[in-house]
Amino acid sequence: MKNIFRGTGVALITPFKKDFSVDYEALERIVHHVIDHGANFLVVLGTTSEAPTLNAEEKKLVVDTILRTNQGRLPVLLGMGGNNTQAVVEAIKAQDFTGVQGILSVVPYYNKPNQRGMKAHFEAIADASPVPVILYNVPGRVGVNLQAATCVELAQHPNIIAVKEASGNLQQIMEILRDKPSDFDVLSGDDGITQPLMALGASGVISVAANAYTRPFSRMMNAMKEGKTEEALRLHYSMMRMNQLIFADGNPAGIKCLMNHMGLCENVLRLPLVSVNEKVENDILDEFRIGNLEFRDK
Repeated sequence: MKNIFRGTGVALITPFKKDFSVDYEALERIVHHVIDHGANFLVVLGTTSEAPTLNAEEKKLVVDTILRTNQGRLPVLLGMGGNNTQAVVEAIKAQDFTGVQGILSVVPYYNKPNQRGMKAHFEAIADASPVPVILYNVPGRVGVNLQAATCVELAQHPNIIAVKEASGNLQQIMEILRDKPSDFDVLSGDDGITQPLMALGASGVISVAANAYTRPFSRMMNAMKEGKTEEALRLHYSMMRMNQLIFADGNPAGIKCLMNHMGLCENVLRLPLVSVNEKVENDILDEFRIGNLEFRDK
């Protein structure tokens, strides 16, 4: 099965108004921004969207707003994961997948399954899903790691097409890249190491940074795909400090701070998340103002 989720994927934020309600007008603006500046696919209701703080009605409206604004221009990947396998399966069966081409499903959190449990969990999800499944390994958030051998085993499933790897473990990621089937893709889950992972054989990224500076990030990805290594490295290093700063005081706090300065949304998060501290905010704005002009997204 050919994976259409390659290149620059954007893990879309959920913008809020000052009264903490969802700002659907700003969400439309952000979708247009990332499409117009070179994104290859959209990721809806991922971690960066603050999905755990959205109620069911808000989630539906967020998805509907993004699909209506996208108008089929880019593939859409919908976050559907959890630590109750049967509940995820039931949610998949109840979901209207019109306009959605795949799901992103995170390793179960809190109850810390072993490798056999993870494998059975994802197989059940893949069996139930009418659209392809991308695994999401992020041990820093969930408390357990989907090991390379387990990931490669899951890659044999006909409805599991890729993994978003956010372990930061280069050895593990290289093992997956070495041993995976040829039609299974590895996507970077860490903006700061995306260029090196592309050099090692990754096929794309699910990016937080590309919410804001979509064009330079996409240019870097395109340069890697076209073998223009020097251009890609220049862009990689030009974005390096900003990539660090937007995660310095939590995600999506950093990217929302930057996007507020760019006029894309308010700098508002829902508890338990809060805005970045004053030092990080000043550092982000300084890097934007006097740092590399790539961030202007021209």
